[in-house]
Order: sequence, then structure tokens, then C-alpha cells
Amino acid sequence: MKMRIIELETKISYQDHTIDELNDVIVQQQQQIDQINLQLKRLHAQLTHLRSSSSEINADDTPPPHY
Repeated sequence: MKMRIIELETKISYQDHTIDELNDVIVQQQQQIDQINLQLKRLHAQLTHLRSSSSEINADDTPPPHY
């Protein structure tokens, strides 16, 4: 019986260690996801800005009268 308890305690110890490692990985992944989301928002803002400035440039370019 005592050996069985020791075996169970050992398994729990390994499981606790594994859970801690997995938690660390999840925290790192969440940080990466947050960084990627921030970069995506910045790229979206840049693209929107480029589209609007491109529209303004194209609006000023009227075709010559012979078209």
C-alpha cells in the first residue's frame, strides 16, 4: 500500500511539472498572438491609409479632353 501511495505521488509530481510547462507554452503563445494581432492592426491601418491616399490622387487625375 505504501509503495502504491509513493507511486501515485510521483505521478502527480510529474503531472504538476508537465502542467507548469504547458502553461508556460500557452503564455508564450498568447504573447505571440497579441503581437501578431497588433501587427495586423497596424498593417490594416497602413493599407487603409494607402487606399485613401491613392483614391485622392486618382480623383485629381482627370483624363485629358480627347478621351
